[in-house]
Amino acid sequence: MSPQAAAAVFPPQALTALGKVCDLAPLPALDDLTTARAREILAEVEVLVTGWGCPPLDAGVLASAPHLKAVVHAAGSVRGHVTDACWERGIEVSSAAAANALPVAEYTLGMILLYGKQVLERARAFRNTRRRDDWLSLPRTVGNYRSTVGIVSASLVGRRVIELLRPFDLEVLLYDPYVSEADAAELGARWVDLPTLFARSDLVSIHTPLLPATRGLVGRALLDAMRPGATLINTSRGAVVDQEALTDVVRAGRIRAVLDVTDPEVLPPGHPLWDCPNVLITPHLAGSQGNEWERLAETAVAEVARWAAGDGFAHPVRRERLAFLA
Repeated sequence: MSPQAAAAVFPPQALTALGKVCDLAPLPALDDLTTARAREILAEVEVLVTGWGCPPLDAGVLASAPHLKAVVHAAGSVRGHVTDACWERGIEVSSAAAANALPVAEYTLGMILLYGKQVLERARAFRNTRRRDDWLSLPRTVGNYRSTVGIVSASLVGRRVIELLRPFDLEVLLYDPYVSEADAAELGARWVDLPTLFARSDLVSIHTPLLPATRGLVGRALLDAMRPGATLINTSRGAVVDQEALTDVVRAGRIRAVLDVTDPEVLPPGHPLWDCPNVLITPHLAGSQGNEWERLAETAVAEVARWAAGDGFAHPVRRERLAFLA
């Protein structure tokens, strides 16, 4: 991983914990695996702990690592560095994606409840007018009682969001083409098709990975079908949503949007979404940050310990599932 990622995710106490379950190489972070020093270390390595900034583990790298048997990723997606050469060599792969999903789900829950109560808009109006609004005249669309929340994709994050919503008086709809009605009910949601979800939900939260089949999945027709005043939350990838269509819809004042991701990741300074009062853009902060990095390190240490004990990974990544993973 990059030295910056290593310093963030594996401070000294985390490295100490890792060193208790394996013989830790003398360098805690390598983001260039082609140097003489890297090749010297790789020659003895059985397990690589990777993170943000890891270069591709291609055939050239693997040739320098004849004993490598496993990769433990202390972050989410492994697409950027686990190559076909790894799978062809039979290298086992683990990811902390489940651990990274937790803060994303917590962010989503917070936004669902805040936007159901229209907290941010009403706080802004309160600051501007210095007067309370006429709360007895508020429309019945304000509040979280028996509102309808639509979840797009029963991913790790999507499932956790559904779980976190259980204590609240909300109807939860789910669209996922790989989940049955019975499975959705077991999760605590009602399966509907995608147009129905957008048309019936007071708030829609996107949790689908960005794949060729999901690029632009949320297009103009779905956005136009949303109820006036409904909210769209996107914490997955910006390109899952047709951003031009979304810009038109929010500028018209039809819906609200909470965007932790955009396409590109940082919008140009003059992009109209920056100035839409009904749009909140956050800097891709929903995933693990600050003290939440400890969870990633703890997950990686636990996975190394399990593998070393011969118990297998608790969070394996299967090659046959790659087409469905972020």
